[in-house]
Amino acid sequence: MEDFRLQLRLISKLTLSTSVLLLLAMTLFAWSTIRAQRTMLLEETVLNTDRLSETIIKTTHYQMLENDRQRVYQTISEAGTQKEIERIRLITKDGRTIFSTDRAEIGTYLDKTAEACTMCHGGGKPLLNASTMNRSRIFHTRQGKEVLGLAKAIYNEEKCSTAECHFHPKESKILGVLDVIVSLDGMNAQLSTYRTEITALTMLVLGLTSLSLTLLTNKLINQPVKKLLRQTERIAEGQLEGTVGIESADEIGDLAASFNTMTGRLKEAREELEEWGKHLEEKVEERTSELNRMQAQLIRSEKLASLGELVAGIAHEINNPLTGILVYSSLVKNDAKLDLSLRSDMDTVVRETERCAEIVRGLLEFSRESIPRKNWASLNDIMDAAVALMKHQSLFQNIIIAKNYDPRLPKVLVDANQIEQVFVNMLLNAGQAMPDGGSLTISTDTEAGGHVRVNIADSGCGIPAENLGKIFDPFFTTKESKGTGLGLSVSYGIIENHGGVIEVESGTGCGTTFTIKLPLLQE
Repeated sequence: MEDFRLQLRLISKLTLSTSVLLLLAMTLFAWSTIRAQRTMLLEETVLNTDRLSETIIKTTHYQMLENDRQRVYQTISEAGTQKEIERIRLITKDGRTIFSTDRAEIGTYLDKTAEACTMCHGGGKPLLNASTMNRSRIFHTRQGKEVLGLAKAIYNEEKCSTAECHFHPKESKILGVLDVIVSLDGMNAQLSTYRTEITALTMLVLGLTSLSLTLLTNKLINQPVKKLLRQTERIAEGQLEGTVGIESADEIGDLAASFNTMTGRLKEAREELEEWGKHLEEKVEERTSELNRMQAQLIRSEKLASLGELVAGIAHEINNPLTGILVYSSLVKNDAKLDLSLRSDMDTVVRETERCAEIVRGLLEFSRESIPRKNWASLNDIMDAAVALMKHQSLFQNIIIAKNYDPRLPKVLVDANQIEQVFVNMLLNAGQAMPDGGSLTISTDTEAGGHVRVNIADSGCGIPAENLGKIFDPFFTTKESKGTGLGLSVSYGIIENHGGVIEVESGTGCGTTFTIKLPLLQE
C-alpha cells in the first residue's frame, strides 16, 4: 500500500506539474499563433480590398473623363455582386454619397466622424495620403455583422482638371472617396476552424505527453524505487545476498550501483567479523608475524646505523695507507728497473689494492647519511633513465625488458638521483641473476594505502629461502669475487630515508621480485 501511495504521488505530481506547464506553454503558443494568423488574414483581406478599389478606379477612369456616370455606376454595381462584398459607395469630397450598391444611401451625407472619414479626418487636419492599413477600419453593421471598410481616395489628376466634360479646379487635390466594405465572416470562419484545430492539437499533445510521462515515470523512476525499497527491507531483515537489478545509465543506475556496493561491503564486513570470530587465533598470529617483521626491519635499521658509524671510522683509517700502497705500487710497476718476472706480481698488487679501494669507497658511501634533496618527480621518468643507463651494457644483451607503467601515476617527493641509484642497483642485480638471458618486467602503480609501488621482477635463478632475510645486510653477497655486498644495503637506507619500504619475493629457480613502496604525498 505504501508503494502504491509513493507511486501515485510520483506519477501524479510529475504528470500534473508537467501538464500544467505544458498547457500554459501551448496556450500561450496557440494564442500568439491565432493572433498572428488573424493579423495575417486581416492584412490579406485589406490588401485584396485595396486591389479591388484600385481596379474599380482604374476601370472607371476613362468613363469618368467622358462623364459616363451610368457606366461607372454599372461597373461598381457589378463589382459589388462579388462574394463577401457588403457594399461599395462613391462619396464626394464634401461627404455626399453619389452612388452606393445600397440604394438607401444614395444622396445622403456623411459626417467627418463617420467610419469612412475618421482615418483621414480623425486628427483634425485632413490627410492627403494614408497607408493601406490606416485607410481600413473594422466595425459592426446594424445587424451585428463584423465588416471591414477600406476608403480609397480619388485624386485630381491632370486629365481630370483639363477635361471638357466636367471641370475640376487644379487646387482640388481629392475629388472623392471610393469606400468598399467587405464581410469578415469568411475570415472569422477560417479563424474559428484554425482555433478548433489548434485546441484539438493542444489537447492531443497534452494527453499524449501526460500518458508518456506516466508510463516513463513508472518505468524509469517508480519501478527502480520500488526495487530499492524492497532491497532496503531485505537488508533491514539481515538478508545481504541479493542485489538491485537496475542497470540504467543514469542517476538511478548510479544509485543502484552504489546501493549494491554498500550491500556488498556490508556483507564483506559481516563475513570478516564472522571470520575474525572463528579464526581469532590465526589473526593474532598473523599480526604477531607482522610485528616481528617490523621489529626485524627496525633491528636491521639500527644495525645498519651502528655498523655505518663503525665502518666510517675504519674506512677513513684504512684509506690513507691504502692510497700510499696504491701510489707506490703503481710507481714500482712502471719502473724500468723492475725485473720483468716481478711485473705480473706487481699487477696483482695494484689490482687488489684498487679492489680494496673500491671496497673502502663503498664503505664510505654506505656509512654516509646523505640527506635527500627532494623534489616532485615521476618514478616512470626516473626508471626510464635507469633503464637507458643499463640496457646498452653487455649484461643486458639477451634480456627482454618489458615496461608496464601506470600512465596516471602521480608524482612523488623524492631525491631523483638517490632513487635512480636504487633502481640501477636493482636492475644490475636482476641482470646478474640472468647470465644466460631472460625477461625483466618493470611495473608501476598506485597502492590503496597511499603509496606508489614499483615492481622489478626477473626470471633469474632466484634467492634461496635461507638467504632472504640476509640480502639487505652489509657485506652479504652470493657473488663470488664480485661486488661488496653493499648495493642492497645502501638501497635499503635510501628508501628508508624517503619513508618507504623494500620487499622481496623469491625462491630457487622461480625468479625474484623486488617491490619498492614510497609514500604518496599531496603536491
